[in-house]
Amino acid sequence: MCIPVFRKEEERMILKATAKVNLSLDVLKKRTDGYHDVRMIMQMTGMYDKIELTAVKNRPGISFFTNLSYIPSDENNLAFKAAKMLMDEFSVTDGLDIDLRKFIPVAAGLAGGSSDAAQVLIGTNRIFGLGLDNEQLMERGQRIGADVPYCIMGGTALAEGLGEKLTPLPQMPDCFLLLAKPQVSVSTKSVYKALKPEEIKLHPDVDGMMEAIRDGNLDGIAGRMANVLEGVTAPHYPVIKDIEKCMTEAGALAAVMSGSGPTVFGIFRDEKKAKACRDTVGRLFPARVFLTKPYSVGGSIYGE
Repeated sequence: MCIPVFRKEEERMILKATAKVNLSLDVLKKRTDGYHDVRMIMQMTGMYDKIELTAVKNRPGISFFTNLSYIPSDENNLAFKAAKMLMDEFSVTDGLDIDLRKFIPVAAGLAGGSSDAAQVLIGTNRIFGLGLDNEQLMERGQRIGADVPYCIMGGTALAEGLGEKLTPLPQMPDCFLLLAKPQVSVSTKSVYKALKPEEIKLHPDVDGMMEAIRDGNLDGIAGRMANVLEGVTAPHYPVIKDIEKCMTEAGALAAVMSGSGPTVFGIFRDEKKAKACRDTVGRLFPARVFLTKPYSVGGSIYGE
């Protein structure tokens, strides 16, 4: 069936797609289908991409614009794929313009592409009045990427299975997150392909991490930060360990790689130390550096 013409006040929407970090990332086993069972604690941050959606009457299809020339503007882009999936499913006859202003580094372990897709699912659902709730959007997001359901839900969460089995957790205690993305790109697929779960000797204390989060214990959270994928990525890129050391020596409670890398993030209680470390890392390393805070929800609509 065709979708009714969109309401005028929803012709245009501006959204922000926030980046995530992994406070803890464990890989339990390789599955028979070639994928991996994971157990990890996900945390949204205040770094975001800006997405503008505009519904277009009497012109079917999707037009995609971005500020980066190397970002694909077709179904190879997860945000484009997300919009097309919903519009095809609900036989939307009007068109959609997507303008993506990309700020989250690409191939950085921050789920930028997944977060973009999540917000486009949310926005497309609303702008065309499709009537899907978050659970239904998350189910569809899983078809696009393992991180997309979490990026729809946002906040702090335990992710299991392929990453789609989500358990919300209390908001992380207030602190400062310093992110540094070295000038290298890492293929998540290659990292998982090289990983040998049966050889992992020390697994992160995910249960202890959840307890620390529930207790609001920032030191307990920092003391349990760990990522088993770092054992694959860091040997190829020594800068990862160098940045971690720089952050901890500058006052970070802990520093670890996010996702498959190469982005490193450190947790700071003190803003002054975090800002000083930001300046030091930016001076010593060829890296993009961002100072932000934990974000209590996923990306959200902030303008219409």
